[in-house]
Amino acid sequence: MTMAVAGAAVAAGLVVAGCSSTIEGRAQPVMETGTVNAVDVTGSPDTSEKSPTTTSSAPTTTTTGGDVSFDAEIGACVALGGTTTDASIEEASCGSNESNYKVIGKAEQSTQCVSDADNYYAESRNGIEMGALCLDIDWVIGGCMDVGGGATGPERIDCTATSAADGVKVVAIEENAEDVSACGSGSSGYVYPERRFVVCVEEL
Repeated sequence: MTMAVAGAAVAAGLVVAGCSSTIEGRAQPVMETGTVNAVDVTGSPDTSEKSPTTTSSAPTTTTTGGDVSFDAEIGACVALGGTTTDASIEEASCGSNESNYKVIGKAEQSTQCVSDADNYYAESRNGIEMGALCLDIDWVIGGCMDVGGGATGPERIDCTATSAADGVKVVAIEENAEDVSACGSGSSGYVYPERRFVVCVEEL
């Protein structure tokens, strides 16, 4: 996933925190091997109006495999929290205040998750990964997230929040797109190049 705004490139980072389970589980730590750096690009302001809806339609993968004691089906949402050494992962209703990730695939090892996944949750025994859940942020059109990270990862926030470190409002999810220009001139978005979709956002 890449964060971008149509225009000239300026490097920036999307922070996505990760966690582990009590069974030597772990999730992708911030900005280490496997995370995708965000790119912030600045352009002219977008004057077009967008009509938000309240459903999430980001494409998902269907990879299966591996053995994770936390039972979550592809398409289900979770609340991933804690730290990389003391994690919590729980079921959550998609789009709810508790949900911050959606399961987009399952794999025997986290390295088998699609390359533009936002995060993963993997469990290992005796130092060997036994299974992984591949995760995307639970984007909801019309909803707002603080993607600034911290110990608990992205958090759903009220769209009127002014204290969010990196608050964004999702205005559209453009499928079959490889560039933030799909969001309109001067817009911002998170680009998922392998799966070819863009989450268009407004910064809060």
